[in-house]
Amino acid sequence: MHAISPVRPVLSLARNLLLTVGLGLTAMTGCDSGNTPSNAGAGKATGTTAPAAPAGATVTVGDIVIGHYGSLTGAEATFGLSTDNGIKLAVQEINAAGGVNVGGQTRKIVLKSEDTEGKPEKAGTVVTKLITADKVAAVIGEVASSVTLAGAPVAQQFGVPMITPSSTNPQVTAVGDMIFRVCFIDPFQGYACAKFASGDLKVKKAAILFDQAAAYSVGLKDEFEKNFKQMGGEIVAVEAYTKGEANFNPLLTKIREKGAELLFIPGYYTDVANIALQARKLGMKMPLLGGDGWDSSDLAKNGGAAIEGSFYSNHYAADQPTAEIQTFVKTYKEKFGETPDGLAALGYDAARVLFDAMQRAGTTDGAKLREAIASTKDFKGVTGTISINDKRDAVKPAVIVEMKGGKPVFRARVEP
Repeated sequence: MHAISPVRPVLSLARNLLLTVGLGLTAMTGCDSGNTPSNAGAGKATGTTAPAAPAGATVTVGDIVIGHYGSLTGAEATFGLSTDNGIKLAVQEINAAGGVNVGGQTRKIVLKSEDTEGKPEKAGTVVTKLITADKVAAVIGEVASSVTLAGAPVAQQFGVPMITPSSTNPQVTAVGDMIFRVCFIDPFQGYACAKFASGDLKVKKAAILFDQAAAYSVGLKDEFEKNFKQMGGEIVAVEAYTKGEANFNPLLTKIREKGAELLFIPGYYTDVANIALQARKLGMKMPLLGGDGWDSSDLAKNGGAAIEGSFYSNHYAADQPTAEIQTFVKTYKEKFGETPDGLAALGYDAARVLFDAMQRAGTTDGAKLREAIASTKDFKGVTGTISINDKRDAVKPAVIVEMKGGKPVFRARVEP
């Protein structure tokens, strides 16, 4: 899901941090190979000192440490917290089953999570810490594409595999061969939204209101616009805002005058609720449609009745009657006391794909683990059957949900 941060400054930040935290830390001996940069995060406690762990997590020699970086605080905290909960559940389940079988040894997983506050400038620092200080075998994160794009070059530099659960901008995995995702990408998401608008809603005229500073929003806007036109639709207005704006009335008034039958808003829930409230006050009754950036319990909490009857694309719907989904929803509710959103499901799937790859690789060596993740085929996840293609993206379906009674309800499924 944001704007792109240059690679070079991030790597420079990483080098500076290494000097600060003491890369006098001896090069780590991986559990399966020698002292190479690709083993900087081999995830194994060496000697008699185990890596630092968050409160409540105990690391013992032989444990495999994995890292998560996400927006645990800040404006988009629900993204990071939901993802973290999904990963925690996957860790709890694999450890309850005895751990991960790596090379004939059953080893427990320890999760180390770091907060980016949703800020790209923090990503390089926290990913460097996870790799150099916490000795993680792999990294999971982030949600916002701009933050992932800032953290991914560090993981690539150190040869540590990274899986983003939910960054949909195509450029994320283009950072390098260590970077993967378990979500669909914006070209497909834009197609799915356009197909639903044109086919299911029978819309002929649409308007777009997008965040011009977010790579996620710009990319999704472009894909929706292209596909909707190809399906015979007309884009009657395109207006841009910047994240955090308070007054959308001037932009919405322009859109209202164009006679749009639908308003496509490829933004994050933090802005979408405010846009919906102001649109309804202006008498705009057309349906609203967006992408997976809407997926948060705060959308209904902040948008109230204004968001009712709106639609957005997502990675799963909690009310889908499949055994995998309903088992996950039940277990998640028991542990966290709430229904899991798409971010929680993707965090859960990302961790499980990683554990599966570790077992198939028989090692936590970065290069071999990368090969195992890349060869993931037909993995049965909560968010669908996951196969990783040659661009390290997941090939999988999307769902469209409708807001009803303050909750997202399954409406349609779109195949790739």
